[in-house]
Amino acid sequence: MANKSFALNTEPHVAAVGDTELLFEPEVMGDDFMDAYVGLRDAQQALGVDVENLENLAPQAIRSLSVALREFLARLMLPESAAVMTRLQVSQAGKTLDTFADQAAAEEFAATVTGATRITYALRLPDRVLTELMEWTVELYSGGKRPPTSSSGSSKPSRRNGMRGTGVSPSRVSTPTAGPSGG
Repeated sequence: MANKSFALNTEPHVAAVGDTELLFEPEVMGDDFMDAYVGLRDAQQALGVDVENLENLAPQAIRSLSVALREFLARLMLPESAAVMTRLQVSQAGKTLDTFADQAAAEEFAATVTGATRITYALRLPDRVLTELMEWTVELYSGGKRPPTSSSGSSKPSRRNGMRGTGVSPSRVSTPTAGPSGG
């Protein structure tokens, strides 16, 4: 009879981003991770965005993708860190007026303030850091491989039919043998 022990992580994973430490769940069950990842993928597809190619995106698409990335990451974080990741602030002329846990409350408050206001995340992060955090969590919770979901960015399978290649397989290369030489 064979015995094998499997360890479970019990300490949170820590992502140090500048002076802020974001704490991620020690373990995330596969279906919970897949639900979060599918939510991110669906948002990405709805925007028509390829995360690997952000060069030519409209600013609003990048903003929407940033929101989706934050929501994905927050689903994998401990509650305190999730609150830090998704907290919004309403500011006017560079001064923070108030902070909010959700977009609707922030927009409602901003509508009551006269003059130009701005709604941003309290924890401001470059898009590249959000993308790096996403890649890191995929490594943590899925064994380093992206989940097996269909993607518009996936390469197509090789053709099965058609002409075979003309290359010679190393296992089929004939070796010269001694024998009569013909002329």
